[in-house]
Amino acid sequence: MSTATRPAKAQKLHGKPLRPGTVLANLTALLLAALFAFPVYWMISSSLKPQSEILTRDPVFLFTPTFENYPTATGVDLFWTYVANSLTVTVGAVLLALLVALAASFAIARMKFRGRKGLVLGVMMAQMAPWEVMVIVMYISVRDLDLLNSLPMLTAIYFVMVLPFTIWTLRGFIAAVPVELEEAAQIDGCTRGQAFRKVIFPLLAPGLMSTSLFGFITAWNEFAMVLILHKDKEAQTLPLWLTQFQTAFGSDWGATMAASTLFALPVLVVFLFLQRRAVGGMTAGAVKG
Repeated sequence: MSTATRPAKAQKLHGKPLRPGTVLANLTALLLAALFAFPVYWMISSSLKPQSEILTRDPVFLFTPTFENYPTATGVDLFWTYVANSLTVTVGAVLLALLVALAASFAIARMKFRGRKGLVLGVMMAQMAPWEVMVIVMYISVRDLDLLNSLPMLTAIYFVMVLPFTIWTLRGFIAAVPVELEEAAQIDGCTRGQAFRKVIFPLLAPGLMSTSLFGFITAWNEFAMVLILHKDKEAQTLPLWLTQFQTAFGSDWGATMAASTLFALPVLVVFLFLQRRAVGGMTAGAVKG
């Protein structure tokens, strides 16, 4: 091969040269990522600083990490009760929403029945409706049922909050699965339920991961409902505890940042756990050639 053709072939191997527009888009993306990540970095770094290095006129970027703020945060009375309450209502709401949404989204995507378009419209309207405007109605209803400070009732409310998005998202994933796969399974002797369980359900992993993540974040961060419905401290959750933390510890910003980091940690763990398992196409390699 001559030396004249080598640069041209090397250019083909390494792709097209970067254009100014591409460079500008990449720089903009990096700048936005840094802007969004900086508050998280500052929260975590402040939780690892001693009090003397937090309240300074000039920001301190180089410091010796200390974990003394975390025992202060976790040493609050009923802290682990709040953790258990938050996990109970969040996981319970997400699991219930997935079970109901799987059946509802399959019916909407695959079956023809009267009122189907109205049901889809109702799901969209429920998804767009702000739940804050219903706080008073929810309080009156729960109070009349004598279910204030009830974790099962709070779980049911969170379940209803995340259900519309779960149905709408899973409907799209089920509709994207070729109906020929289900028909082939039925020809091979499967019932409709077995075809769904053995053929469609394994292909819904990306949808189940994304909806689980959204539902977990929504229920984990919810504040208004628990503030209104739960006045008993033993029935409260972590978001409400975090808002009261500064009052309990005065101006201890290190402990406050440690509490905020602990509150955000489960969401980060769930995101990393689900992201690794939502890889690949839904139907890649499902149809034989």
